[in-house]
Amino acid sequence: MLTITLLIVSIWCGVSIGSANIPLEVLWNKAADETAANILWKIRMPRVVLAGLVGASLAIAGAAFQGLLKNPLADPYTLGVSSGASVGAVMTLFFGLSIPVVGIYTLPTFSMIGAVVTMVAVMSFARLIDRSLKMETLILTGVIFSSFLGSLISLMVALTGEELRQIIGWLLGSVSMRGWPYVQMIAPFVVIGSVMLWTQRRELNALLYGEERAKHLGVNVKRSKYLILAGGSMLTGAAVAVSGTIGFVGLVVPHMTRMIWGSDHRHLLPLSFLNGATLLIICDLVARTIIMPRELPIGVITAFIGAPVFSYIFYKQRRSKGVRA
Repeated sequence: MLTITLLIVSIWCGVSIGSANIPLEVLWNKAADETAANILWKIRMPRVVLAGLVGASLAIAGAAFQGLLKNPLADPYTLGVSSGASVGAVMTLFFGLSIPVVGIYTLPTFSMIGAVVTMVAVMSFARLIDRSLKMETLILTGVIFSSFLGSLISLMVALTGEELRQIIGWLLGSVSMRGWPYVQMIAPFVVIGSVMLWTQRRELNALLYGEERAKHLGVNVKRSKYLILAGGSMLTGAAVAVSGTIGFVGLVVPHMTRMIWGSDHRHLLPLSFLNGATLLIICDLVARTIIMPRELPIGVITAFIGAPVFSYIFYKQRRSKGVRA
């Protein structure tokens, strides 16, 4: 109940606060103030809904990755999945790709392909180095792939012409001036990806005890891994396609949710979804109001929050290992 209340409050703050304050009655009576109603329904509401869907997608994907890898530092950003999705999206913008059959879904489609390919590559390379997939190995592998993919993006940006401003603005991470078409673009993938992860909630609980134990409990480990990786990559790719690279949401939200409500994925997944939406709506509100009339990229705000939390989790893990040793 608290989570839903916070989400509702964040939505109202997101649509009402700004350079022009929106009265509450405009929600049900557009005639009360037509100018305010236009601002609310054509600019702020789609922006808030989009921010919520992006935050929810990244958070539930992060929760699933952390459960699968049994690693609280795993998230789409630190594993390089966001970078892979970014390459897919930038290539679409750079080459002007369009698939007639899918239309407006071309961008998220290529973004998801980039996310899936990167996730598979990171996991495969990390397993070659360390069969046990230790935390340090996964994080370092993610950094390596992110650096390489970042160089590919830089190359395309250097070679681009008129698309430069569009690509640079997209890379900074933002939900500004996106509108309802972008909500329409991400919504189907949020639903499909979230349902895929939700169907694996019991399997994720079993995997917390190790793959062998999960097998004894009747879990088809290989199938579950594919579904979780596919669902998480789909959500990440769709989020990156509409908002650019926004880091640390998938790290911070599941970690804080786990601390308060526990590690049971039957609760962790939906609560991370809701809390992720709340966090990014608030971050977007801060990004567009803190230095009005100018706006900050939303990725700047999430990095300010995420980097200290990442450091704290890493320090806590290393400290606990040192104590046990």
